[in-house]
Amino acid sequence: MPNKIEEGGQALVKCLENEGVEYIFGYSGGAAIPIFDALVTTENNIEFVLVRHEQGAVHMADGYARATGKPAVVLVTSGPGATNTLTGIMTAHMDSVPMIVVSGQAVSWMLGKDAFQEADIFGITMPVVKHSYLVRETNDIPRVTREAFHIATTGRPGPVLIDIPKDVSAGPFSGDLRAEMDLPGYTLNSEVDNDTVLQIAEAIAKAERPLILAGHGAMIAQADDELRALAEKTNIPVTSTLLGKGIFPESHRLSLGMLGMHGTAYANKAVCECDMILNIGSRFDDRILGQPDQFCRNATIIHIDIDAAEVGKMIQPQITCVADAKVALTELIKHVPTKDHVAWNKHLDGYRKAYPLKFKRQGGLKMQHVIDEFYKQTEGRACVSTDVGQHQMWAAQFYKNESRYDWLSSGGAGTMGFGFPASIGAAFGRRDDIHICFVGDGGFQMTFFELATAAIHKLPVKIVVLNNHYLGMVRQWQELFYEDRMSGVDLEGNPDFVKLAESFGVKGFNLRRPGDVKRVVETALAYNEGPCLINCEVEKTDNVYPMVPAGAALEAMLVEAPTRKMEKPTGST
Repeated sequence: MPNKIEEGGQALVKCLENEGVEYIFGYSGGAAIPIFDALVTTENNIEFVLVRHEQGAVHMADGYARATGKPAVVLVTSGPGATNTLTGIMTAHMDSVPMIVVSGQAVSWMLGKDAFQEADIFGITMPVVKHSYLVRETNDIPRVTREAFHIATTGRPGPVLIDIPKDVSAGPFSGDLRAEMDLPGYTLNSEVDNDTVLQIAEAIAKAERPLILAGHGAMIAQADDELRALAEKTNIPVTSTLLGKGIFPESHRLSLGMLGMHGTAYANKAVCECDMILNIGSRFDDRILGQPDQFCRNATIIHIDIDAAEVGKMIQPQITCVADAKVALTELIKHVPTKDHVAWNKHLDGYRKAYPLKFKRQGGLKMQHVIDEFYKQTEGRACVSTDVGQHQMWAAQFYKNESRYDWLSSGGAGTMGFGFPASIGAAFGRRDDIHICFVGDGGFQMTFFELATAAIHKLPVKIVVLNNHYLGMVRQWQELFYEDRMSGVDLEGNPDFVKLAESFGVKGFNLRRPGDVKRVVETALAYNEGPCLINCEVEKTDNVYPMVPAGAALEAMLVEAPTRKMEKPTGST
């Protein structure tokens, strides 16, 4: 292949390679042809992954980024090709995932004139990107690319859009591939205020019932070693958000697991009873707060976050530290005293014994049983992705994560259809690892067409379809709060998922009886000829507990099915 850079598309490909890009996930189309052509006419080491839908491409890029910590790239065409990425971009934006989305666009002189497959993707995506570009000059491509990667990966990460008209990507290039960035308004805070660190250390020293809340920001900062060192030096128990799972080993003696709406009872009780909570990289979202005015009302609240916009947005802390979590914890560890907190930890151990995560093994096959068996047989060493719903919450409860980047789940957006393509993206980034994708029958049907992508590339993904023939979480709410009036939740007409998988050339297994769980899971994990699918015919109307009703305080947590009629929730969904 020729190495001479003559056109904008070729310049873009070389710039992406210079940024260390290994894969581009995408779908071709007319307005992006010059870029696709450049992938084969320019010498490069980038592998293009052709998906079956643009939404799948963005979720794959998302999963790749979460599983590796590296930015991912998406390439699509204009109009519907670009707009099909919206759900995935929003998902990445809400969960702070670094991503570059490159979209082809109608030629410059037709912009705003309703040209064929023209859409104002720059304007449409503005609320759900960290930054966006509409490239007007071919020679601007190197500068824009460098800036896009810098913005996407620094500070609080997020997706960046680069929209390139066809005449720009096909136009003659005479610029500098190493062009300098020009970002006078983009500044980063790389230091931590020492006085604030001393205040935090003093608050920790005074606390008798302290608690650490670890969020996704700690994960992004790769602050796992520092977090563990802090927790062990001070013997402070640690709870995590859904997206913080794995930043602190969940099998550790100080781990309380996940808190919030479907968190562990002992984590929620620790939040209610603590006298100091140190929030590291969590945005205090509504799923963990319950009623904001009741959250930790008798505790000193400390918030460490790299994004100043998150401080005071939901909860007003007594001490604020706007800084990178790793930088802040590195300094904080120097000043905190060694503590034991024997009484506090013993008290929480009592809650662990009184309110363990459990499920009844009698009756039909249960999601928890399947998830728990996968956990036992992999010893928590798999990279796990989930879709959204009941199975997501049970996976969060029963699959304990031991390290960062091993838990991929849509948190802020709660995007159904995310889990399977995200697992594919993760498998591209980490081919030698075990990849388990827990999906519901509803969410899986939104992106199951990516079975073709997984099969073609022989990716080692175990697709566990937890099939209850319902949109289970909505059904649970209708049962508890709407007098069991079922509406729009019965998934009558589900396909035979094993036959569906086999039609794509993917090995399929059926699992119906509890007594077969161990054997089928063992067989699926041993299968090494590409992806495989396990269709689990689970109980149709099982419910997730513990549960904090939406808008209720954490103290109102239900640890088991209520014996009385529940009031309709007035808070957020």
